[in-house]
Order: sequence, then C-alpha cells, then structure tokens
Amino acid sequence: MPEKLNGTRVLIITSNTGVERDELLVPLNELKDKGAEVVHAAPDTEQVQTFQHDTDKDVAVRPDASLEDVKVDDYDVLVVPGGTVNADKLRVEDRALELAKGFAAAGKPIAAICHGPWLLVEAELTPSKTLTSYFSLRTDVSNAGGKWVDESVVRSTENGWTLITSRNPGDLADFCGAIAEELVAAS
Repeated sequence: MPEKLNGTRVLIITSNTGVERDELLVPLNELKDKGAEVVHAAPDTEQVQTFQHDTDKDVAVRPDASLEDVKVDDYDVLVVPGGTVNADKLRVEDRALELAKGFAAAGKPIAAICHGPWLLVEAELTPSKTLTSYFSLRTDVSNAGGKWVDESVVRSTENGWTLITSRNPGDLADFCGAIAEELVAAS
C-alpha cells in the first residue's frame, strides 16, 4: 500500500446507527495514518452507534460533520461503510444520495464495502459497473444493472468514474489498499 496520501481528502459517510465498526474505523484510521485528511459525516452530528456483525453494539463515534455540511468539491474520494441497518438508512437519506451522485458526476472515486453498495443501487449508479458486496446484495446489484462478482476487492472504471467495492470486514486490507492506490494514482 502506498505510504503517503498527504494532501488527499477522504469523505466517509454513514447513518447515525447500525454501522459495522471495523468498516468505519479501519479505513478512517488507516487512511489517516497514511497522511490523508479524513472526514466522517452523518445525517447529524449526534454520536454514530457502531455494531459488530450487525448485532453486537460496539463503540459510539462522533462524526466530524453533518451530511449537509460537506461538499463533493472538497474531497477526493467517497467511502461508504456497511452494516445492514446503516446502509438501509443511508440509501433513503436524500443528502447521501446527492453526494454519491455528485461524486460520480464529478468523475471522483467511490468506495463501498459490504452493504454499502445499497446506496449506489438506490442512486442508480450501478448500471454497467462490476462490483462486489455482501453476498445478499447480489440480486439487488444485478437487478440494478450491475455485474456482481465474488472477489475481495473490485475496481470498476466504467461510466467515467471509479468504483471500488469489497464484500465484508475480512476484505478490509484489500479495500483500504485499493482506496490508497486510487488516491495516489489520481494525485
């Protein structure tokens, strides 16, 4: 993985509950450790409740900003963690949909893991894309025009923007590595 991401800005968006702990905190900390400025935004600035395996309540994390306070132009990549409840809430959040569409329209990369691609399905960003996710999203991705594959990390460049996806917390090393490589390539 590239060692320095100085000058790059990462936006991680979540709902305020149901986020898979490691899918939020591992990319946040690894990308910060590599020198990126990482901002975590949620619908509001109340604490974000994380979980492990969707069922075990874990740490609460205060986001840096609200979704309303962040702008596509200020960031180099959008990261969408999973967690079933998180992704289900995020995909009906108008501002989250606007941000995802804005990143794609600007040709900026989006990275989503586990259930995170639900946001992209809802935003109609998956047609012609090859991606992976938690296996239960396979039918949703296919019905939305994407090609689902079972791989630890997938990088898809169709439609003028890059999509990086992974299946679950077990893929976090590959996921974070792909994000860092994309940021280095873009700079």
